Amino acid sequence: MKISIRFLWLLVGLLLFKGCSLENSETTFNPVLPGDNPNPSVTKIGDSYYASATSNEWSPLFPIYKSDDLNNWELLSYVFPGGAPDWAQNNFWAPELSYDEKQGKLYVYYTGRDKSTGEITIAVASADTPEGPFTDHGPLIFNDSETIDAFEMRDKNGALFLIWKEVYSPGDPAIIYAQSISEDRKTVFGDKHELIRNDQQWEQHIVEGPCIFQRDDYFYLLYSAGNCCDRTCDYKIGVARAKNLLGPWEKHEANPILTDTETWKCPGTGDVFKEGRDYYLLFHSYKTVGGDYIGREGLLEKLHWTDDDWPYFERTTEITLKNNRIDYFDDFSKALEPCWQWRATQKLSYATGENGLMLAASAENDLLGSLLAQPVKSMNFEVTATIDLSMSGQGVKGGILLIGATNNGFGAPMAGLGITGGHDLIEVWITSGKEKNVYEAVPAARYGDLIKLRMSVKNGDLLQFSVSDGDKWDIIADSVDASAYVPWGMGFRWGLVSKGETNEFVNIQNVELINR
Repeated sequence: MKISIRFLWLLVGLLLFKGCSLENSETTFNPVLPGDNPNPSVTKIGDSYYASATSNEWSPLFPIYKSDDLNNWELLSYVFPGGAPDWAQNNFWAPELSYDEKQGKLYVYYTGRDKSTGEITIAVASADTPEGPFTDHGPLIFNDSETIDAFEMRDKNGALFLIWKEVYSPGDPAIIYAQSISEDRKTVFGDKHELIRNDQQWEQHIVEGPCIFQRDDYFYLLYSAGNCCDRTCDYKIGVARAKNLLGPWEKHEANPILTDTETWKCPGTGDVFKEGRDYYLLFHSYKTVGGDYIGREGLLEKLHWTDDDWPYFERTTEITLKNNRIDYFDDFSKALEPCWQWRATQKLSYATGENGLMLAASAENDLLGSLLAQPVKSMNFEVTATIDLSMSGQGVKGGILLIGATNNGFGAPMAGLGITGGHDLIEVWITSGKEKNVYEAVPAARYGDLIKLRMSVKNGDLLQFSVSDGDKWDIIADSVDASAYVPWGMGFRWGLVSKGETNEFVNIQNVELINR
């Protein structure tokens, strides 16, 4: 399917969301890419910067943001606006943007899991402009190695190399390699060259997320180590340097150079770019309080330099104590806004128009149903949706939910806590591991055909569900604990759901989110 893309403005500071656009603020703070934006990548084309970020399991895949000032970011398009490429099924990670000025072409390396082999591998797509459309060239071949975290760099003679990390196997060393790649970026060839491996205690069993840049006589390699993505994360960033791209590489005695602060934890993979005479790192980090619920957000920090030419960070830029405010309303009268997401494996069917959203029902997504979702961006918010049962199928239930996973481990099945209305009952439920449990249920008849459903979220994980016929709100379930369902590496999402007979639709007239 094709989704029309409008402009989505991302801005730093105190934010007010209207539709899918954000209004400017005079003061800017981190995060520059709020919400779930892991593994950010950035490149400069002309006078503008372009960025992307990991999509994990949510389409559209790999956003393309644009900024002329590094503060205000506009969503131009996606690398794959219609969903996953045919060869891949999930684990859509770490897009790396690389602009070839001679060719006038933007290349995007990314990671995905191959349907045919079940292995994780690096692939590449390209476009003549950042707006796309992008042509997918499929997976690169690495002699049966599973590979992630691509980055390209030229040596001092101009030869092009792909830098990548081989998927770690327990008991084996974690290694970052370099290997020659063709100018059309479709073929890696020749010997692979080891750059660094996990040989320091702080790195534990992982080195990954390579980012290389050149300053004066040295190449600098920033890399991440430790546990990236669950509640026990201890991710950090270190640096090594070499006078030749293929080494030998020397690690800094002061590693790690980017660690936790009072406000942010588990900093990790990103890109360095030069603005004027200064170098900056765009990377991701969790908020120390509530970050598990929101996910890894995009931060910007300036690099400083020691007298002996090693980089360090002063960490002077912190988030304001007030939450970013991102209020939202959608009556679906026009094309689906680009801020809506769906699971990469989901077969999505919907229509928008003057009657609102018609969302086809299903039992997909580990029996949650058909989903349209958005990343959670704060710990306290309220979502209200209006369901018209007179325009909905007899065998469907529609409503709102908080989407997570059965546990905080990698690859855990989906879970959701929500409220849905059907022709028989209004239910508050949890579906986890394909098992549905109903907290509370009330007859739908007492509320008529036009019902309002509300989900209130407090402190990131305490949920209250209510229903109204338009006059007053009745609390159906209170203090529902969602803390056990935080997903690995991507934070909660809130969304709309349609479940039931696959040939029927639920009508959602509008939805509104208000931050509290």
